[in-house]
Amino acid sequence: MEPEKKYFVHSSACVDDGAQIGDGTKIWHFSHVSGKAKIGEECTIGQNVFIADGTAIGNHCKIQNNVSIYEGVELADYVFCGPSMVFTNVQRPRCKYPQRGSQYYTHTPVGEGASIGANATIVCGHRIGRNSFIAAGSVVTKDVPDHAIMMGNPARQKGWACECGEKLDEHLQCPKCQRKYKQGPLGLEEVTNAKNSF
Repeated sequence: MEPEKKYFVHSSACVDDGAQIGDGTKIWHFSHVSGKAKIGEECTIGQNVFIADGTAIGNHCKIQNNVSIYEGVELADYVFCGPSMVFTNVQRPRCKYPQRGSQYYTHTPVGEGASIGANATIVCGHRIGRNSFIAAGSVVTKDVPDHAIMMGNPARQKGWACECGEKLDEHLQCPKCQRKYKQGPLGLEEVTNAKNSF
């Protein structure tokens, strides 16, 4: 007798044998999870999502409809992937000269709490910083600092975001939760904790 699953898979979804799925995760209509994929706890996988072999998805992630997570992409905890955003994993693809296998796939780490807006594109090989915010439709072609707000094509920095999502003021303080930040080697670092509860 098989042990009871502690996650939900819609009847139209396909989860290959061997996939590791955390408790409380929900996988919705027409999605496909490959057998060597790892998905954490309390994640939401929307409709028509593909998750490839060799991918790792943290806890509490939300992957909206029509997103493909290819081998080489790694999502930390609390990452939001908006509808139809795009990851790539090969820098110079050619159909005539296939580049299959992990030796060809470029690593693209997405930091804890990052949000990637609808229809944004992440060119592979670039680090997406913790708690950063990639605006809808942006095309990321370089590393993104922690807490950076990125917009446009190619994406350029347009300010700093708090962990809670608000734009920081000129003093690097959040007007909503009062967290304060300072510059660090990878972007911003928190100096004071939130004063307001949510």
